[in-house]
Amino acid sequence: MKPIIEYQDYRRYMQDFYEERKKKSAFTWREFSKITGFSSPSYLKLVCDGKSSLSRVGLPRVASAMGLAGFEYDYFELLVEFGNAKDDEKKKAIFAEMKRVAKEHKVRIMDADTFTYYESSVNSIVRELAPLMPGALPNEIAKKIKHNYSAQQVRDALSLLTKLGLLQESGENAYQQTDKALTSSSEAIPLAVRSMHREMADLAKESLDKVDASERNISGVTMGVDAETLARITEEVNICRRRIIALANECKSIDRVYRLNLQLFPLTEKV
Repeated sequence: MKPIIEYQDYRRYMQDFYEERKKKSAFTWREFSKITGFSSPSYLKLVCDGKSSLSRVGLPRVASAMGLAGFEYDYFELLVEFGNAKDDEKKKAIFAEMKRVAKEHKVRIMDADTFTYYESSVNSIVRELAPLMPGALPNEIAKKIKHNYSAQQVRDALSLLTKLGLLQESGENAYQQTDKALTSSSEAIPLAVRSMHREMADLAKESLDKVDASERNISGVTMGVDAETLARITEEVNICRRRIIALANECKSIDRVYRLNLQLFPLTEKV
């Protein structure tokens, strides 16, 4: 069974614990519930299936039954808080605490760097911009970005990008992109991606005032559709995005970085 620090989902950790015990003995959900002091023989299975949540009262019982102590107990407690939190800002705060606990005990959360990459838009901007400015210092790169990012943010982004292998140094203060792509199955990554989308949406709003209309293309349409038409429109949007990526990949003389936001979302409940 993997170390608990490699999990971002407490339900998956509990499920893996159950499966591991079941391999070695005739372990059942009834037995698991019994050793944790729950009267319902199916309660923990419902938790692992996502049909119920582990309460703060039940947390220490389950942690004790799984033999968790010290920082592993603290990490499991944070996992439960993270999994049960409904608000993205609260989830981000808890995930930051999970990283702190891991660092304090000289262990590393899987995909934590990937989470950091997606959490802020500056990382993807710097990934595209830095190779266009060989020899430029972080403050010079920051000045080229139309939105307010500091030299320190750019410096941190360069450090992260080289650590992740998304940029590699080709000289002093010179970088080139690699072909590496980020992939992850971490439950925390969608949280970071939502954070980046919010930030990019804010940058799009800023561009209405900061960027001349000849250098941007912002439009929208409000429409009524049904489920079948929505599916067809969604596929057209996906095809469009892939075509635009192909066009960008053909560009041989890049001189600036753009962001394309494709936004399709409901404005009403179903009628």
